[in-house]
Amino acid sequence: MGKPAILLMKDIYYPIVAALGVLVNLVAIVILSRRNCGLSNCISVYMVAMATADLLVMIINVMVYRIFSYHFPFSFLSYTPVCRVILYMTAINFDLSVWFTVFFTFDRFVAVCFQKFKTRYCTARTAGVVTAVICCLSFLKNILFLFAYEPEQIINNVQWGCRASVAFFSSPLGIALVWFHSTWLVWLPFTLIVSFNCSTIGRILVANRIRRKLRGNKSENLSDSEMENRRKSIILLFTVSGSFILLWLTVAVSFVSTRLTDTNYYQGDRTAPGYIAYETGTCLKFLSCIQNPCIYIATQRKFREELKNVLKSLWALILRFVVKCG
Repeated sequence: MGKPAILLMKDIYYPIVAALGVLVNLVAIVILSRRNCGLSNCISVYMVAMATADLLVMIINVMVYRIFSYHFPFSFLSYTPVCRVILYMTAINFDLSVWFTVFFTFDRFVAVCFQKFKTRYCTARTAGVVTAVICCLSFLKNILFLFAYEPEQIINNVQWGCRASVAFFSSPLGIALVWFHSTWLVWLPFTLIVSFNCSTIGRILVANRIRRKLRGNKSENLSDSEMENRRKSIILLFTVSGSFILLWLTVAVSFVSTRLTDTNYYQGDRTAPGYIAYETGTCLKFLSCIQNPCIYIATQRKFREELKNVLKSLWALILRFVVKCG
């Protein structure tokens, strides 16, 4: 009997996503670190942090765990202690990717809705402190995952592989951890992002109406640089946070539905609708770690210009290397 279609799809999908994800996030980190995209320092810090977290997801969650560990079951990566650390890191990486997005949204919310607080909060120093705090909290919050998995098998007194510990996940602590992890990773960020965005767009619409009235009818056809900057900021904000919610929604809903209906997801029917829905949502979730650089290219003219400069420099370097070797 051949592999189920969902597994065949994953065998093709994960290598493509990993290669593309590593490339685009590395390019984004390089470009954003140069600070030539016309973005404020605090936005640049959050964007670099988001790209770095997404890069870690691609390397550890996809390449190491989903590809190498799966296709090389008795390698160094499959030792149970190593496997536990990998699973621990996968949880941390997703935490960072999600919460950096939340605080990027919050930073724009403060910048628009709280002008007095903006001068103190919307700074590169504050953004650096926030990212550091998120990292520390993520490392602490997920530490129980180090104890949530047991060896799949023991060969010559060597522990191999990791599987969810039934005793742990069926205990009150394990059940609480699963629901808290889901709430912290999906539902709370969803709620905060939607709330911040609604408040932000409401304030901008009001400000724009007031500004049009102050400018008067005679200047209706004249360009307004401030309103244009607001428009670009809103496009960037909503495309980043909106696409994040859409790509995470499938895995969030399927997780809750399988838990509430007591579907035995971990027990192994690879053709069950619950399993297929969850794995499809997981694939979309990984796709969310590629979206941001693509959004920057589509919405930010200066980012596109910097990308061209980076590509030209890379091409010139390759030509010099070829000439030198020739």
